[in-house]
Amino acid sequence: MDLAQFWAELYARPDFWGFVTIPFTAAIVTWIHVWMAMQMVFWPLEFWGKPPFLGWQGIIPRKARKMAGIVVDKSLAKLGSLDEFFTEMEPEKIAAHMAKAVSDRVEEFTDEIMAERNPVLWENLPSIVKQRVYSRVRKQIPEVMDEVMHQMHANVNDLVDIKSLVVKLLDQDKALMVRMFKEVGQNEINFVINVSFWIGLGFGLVQMVMWYFVPWEMGLPLYAAVLGLATNWIALNMVFRPLNPVKIGPWKIQGVFLKRQAEVADHYAMLTTTEMLTVGNIMKEILTGDRAHRTHVLIKKAMSPLVDSVPVRTAAQMTMGPAGYAQLRNTIAEKAAHMSMEPLSEPAFNKERGKVLQRILSERMKALSSAEFQDLLRPAFQEDEWIFLVLGAVTGLFAGTLQLIIGFH
Repeated sequence: MDLAQFWAELYARPDFWGFVTIPFTAAIVTWIHVWMAMQMVFWPLEFWGKPPFLGWQGIIPRKARKMAGIVVDKSLAKLGSLDEFFTEMEPEKIAAHMAKAVSDRVEEFTDEIMAERNPVLWENLPSIVKQRVYSRVRKQIPEVMDEVMHQMHANVNDLVDIKSLVVKLLDQDKALMVRMFKEVGQNEINFVINVSFWIGLGFGLVQMVMWYFVPWEMGLPLYAAVLGLATNWIALNMVFRPLNPVKIGPWKIQGVFLKRQAEVADHYAMLTTTEMLTVGNIMKEILTGDRAHRTHVLIKKAMSPLVDSVPVRTAAQMTMGPAGYAQLRNTIAEKAAHMSMEPLSEPAFNKERGKVLQRILSERMKALSSAEFQDLLRPAFQEDEWIFLVLGAVTGLFAGTLQLIIGFH
């Protein structure tokens, strides 16, 4: 049979249009269900529908705490310790920044502490006594802040749990969790969506040939279901496989995520140091987190030279009495912690301190093996890959059934 005769016979089929559109339908449907699957990984942030089963929440937001733990265990823990991160942020410069902020508000800081116990007596103290207190506090603040930061640096692993910090941040801000995974893996997400069209088209051609030789009606939706699952499986694996470059003729083939290791490392390091491991976030956890009571003990100890200086001790005893003076260290520790948060939360200061840490993280990520590097993104999908695959099969089954009804009946 020549080509013209074959075409004439094909064109004469009553199901001609349904038959020739099989590949295009497969391509379009595949693209749609892969796009939909990728959206379902991230959205919605909160459960939509009737809990607990009738509805949906994005895979990553739904498992925010677990994903946050993976972020630490699979990436940050491999890139360095909290002690290293804190060192790179240069604690002496943090101390200087805090000292300047507190020194600029010494009068306000001192008045608030002294007046808390007995505002009348403090207000009526001679001005010369107050000025001596202000002067002494201002003079000793830099030294005190240096000692505070030295103590925090020496005990940072006892004062803050980096995993708890990151989990808390990402669990409270699911949008940040989604943004991190999306921004780091956006190229791969786009690749999976776009390549699915061509994989669907190729499988659609196979499906058309199978239908030509075996025109079993139930075969069309069943073929579509199997091919839908296979398409998603292939697209997902093209992101992470092959793990290492494989040379085939003049081409080098490697998982598309792994090929971008240098680019991803830079972006991941930037997000980590501007959104999570910032001076503000670490110090907030140290000063107000679950282990803050340990920090307050260190601050009280570091504040001893200031509290025990003659001008401060004299003014405190005159204002508060012996019992009040004994509580002064507690009050100062609490006020100092509260007042420190404002300068440490400044975006410009956090960005400046994070630059060195960003460079270190990026360099270490670039040095990871391909197997270690893939763990930065793969765990987000691996546990729930079956959902992605089942969605492909279900959508394919639905599309194949619809095509059978419209194109062949």
